[in-house]
Amino acid sequence: MNETETVTQSPVDIRSAALTILAVIAVILVLQYAQPMLIPVVLGVLINYALDPVVGMFERVRIPRALGAAVVLSLLVAIGGVMVYGLSGQAAAIIDQLPAAARRVRQQIEARKPQADGAIDKVQKAATELERAADAATNTPVTPGVARVQVEQPTLDFGAYLMSGSLGLATAFGQLVLILFLAFFLLASGDLYRKKLVKIAGPSLSKKKITLQILSEIDRQIASFLIVQVFTSTLVGVVSWLTFRALGLHQAALWGLLAGVFNSIPYVGPIAVSTGTTLVALLQFNDVRTALTIGGAALAITSLEGFLLTPWLTSRAARMNAVAVFLNILFWGWIWGVWGALLAVPMLMVIKAVCDHVEEFKPVSELIGD
Repeated sequence: MNETETVTQSPVDIRSAALTILAVIAVILVLQYAQPMLIPVVLGVLINYALDPVVGMFERVRIPRALGAAVVLSLLVAIGGVMVYGLSGQAAAIIDQLPAAARRVRQQIEARKPQADGAIDKVQKAATELERAADAATNTPVTPGVARVQVEQPTLDFGAYLMSGSLGLATAFGQLVLILFLAFFLLASGDLYRKKLVKIAGPSLSKKKITLQILSEIDRQIASFLIVQVFTSTLVGVVSWLTFRALGLHQAALWGLLAGVFNSIPYVGPIAVSTGTTLVALLQFNDVRTALTIGGAALAITSLEGFLLTPWLTSRAARMNAVAVFLNILFWGWIWGVWGALLAVPMLMVIKAVCDHVEEFKPVSELIGD
């Protein structure tokens, strides 16, 4: 008796799959290599989206876009400079407190030195016994009268460290200038590139319509994202400042500003602020419970905002599931570091807007959506 076995085979093009994998790897390498150029471009585009409504208001009252863009960017830089100058005194006060704080830490260590010495002696004895056992196992002869040579690590070269930090600041300043110039040219050009994209989309009216829909969806989602980000960061900054001030933390305004700024960096920013405030409070109050209270308050504020307010507002702006957002932040954080984590969500919004209107990419939109 012969049994008929039905086997369903799906053709797999090995060459096409291999080329796809190689293309993905090449794109990742290009993204990492071109990071110094791509990050300013993305930041410049975001600044353009944020300031375009304000420049549009100038244009509606007969002020040229180039002049309006220059005025808006100049005001933005001036406000940032005033804020930095106003808080520089508090930052200098924190730096001035570091020697006294280090002295208190040293005194606490010296006060507990008898117990520490006992533990250190035990560890040293154990290390000596392990070293003797290793010598016996390898049968390494020890010549009497011959001193052992110990290689010491070079001390910290403060001049080289200072030079490296200065070069880093110079590079950051140069990139900031590039971002501002790019944002100025984008703001001054208005909807020029929108018209060009529609023009090169294709001769058919349907393709032009789809392109306009994609661009409008990107505009809407990016604008909503920026509004949500500014609102939540401002709220976190103000609430953190009032909380730190009520708890008696020095330089509460500076830490409130840092909490609002770092709140824009998903996951990493709130943890950094909570850790920083805990350490500063420990040095100021010399009490672990008070330091944990202040650090816990900072973490609670950012957690309530991050787990309740921001997801609700973001879901109204762009319907994306939390898993896709988290994996996207991990990917761009791996590619571009902190800047990648900061820019991950708006870039995912752009990808979803494109996938929503292109039939071939609808499966990707389904994976990203909620």
